[in-house]
Amino acid sequence: MKSVLDAPVKYLLPLYDVLDPAVEVDMNSLLGKRIRIEHNGDINCVVSGKKIKKVFGEGMSYEAFVTSPLATESIIRPELSRIHEGIALRDKEWEEAHHNQPHYVYLSLTSGIKVGVTRVTNIPSRWIDQGAVEAILLAETPYRQLAGLMEVELKEHISDRTNWRNMLKGVFTNEHDLLETKEMLLEELPEAYYDFIVDDDTITSIDYPVLQYPEKVSSLKLEKEPIIEKELVGIKGQYLLFGDNTVINLRSHAGFHIQIGLVE
Repeated sequence: MKSVLDAPVKYLLPLYDVLDPAVEVDMNSLLGKRIRIEHNGDINCVVSGKKIKKVFGEGMSYEAFVTSPLATESIIRPELSRIHEGIALRDKEWEEAHHNQPHYVYLSLTSGIKVGVTRVTNIPSRWIDQGAVEAILLAETPYRQLAGLMEVELKEHISDRTNWRNMLKGVFTNEHDLLETKEMLLEELPEAYYDFIVDDDTITSIDYPVLQYPEKVSSLKLEKEPIIEKELVGIKGQYLLFGDNTVINLRSHAGFHIQIGLVE
């Protein structure tokens, strides 16, 4: 889903005719209503467009997963990027455009306070995608690998993971606030990174369109349940939340042929 930082966040679900954009669904307008999502069984690779039976990564064929820059290892492990040295892991042009660019190291409050790395142009959408309710910048680097190396240092002291179930329930584990945590972590950074520290201590707060948080979480998969008819009670991160404590991650269903609409 595409998102716009507003109070609350605005969500649009882009639907495609294979690889060609078709329509965008205003998801906020469906909140509090019974909706139907139907999957007809077809899946197309989001890279090549060809029909596939098994999905790898987010909507890819196996061939795309092992060759496309959209699944290169430095996406998950930014410290492995070497494009700033002129060395590409998969696709030089793509990696120049996406990884040899300014990056932020940040802290966000999802299920707890976590550290993360993203391209400067991905803020605030990156925070919204992970379901963060607050976020603060920690450092800005000229290329991805450097941000990744800083993250590796910081992961010795704080997690880089989100407990997605707690995130969806609005349950938090950390006692410290973001500013306190930032100050604590900066004391742990080696001096070599001091020039990249961001002095801006602004905390971005994010409010999601949620009428009701689940007490427990049960995840739905369209492969197993191709027709879903439920009341939509919330949207957070890339998840739809339903009134019966079930949820569906729409991003994990990239490439799936679906129809979505109101139940009359």
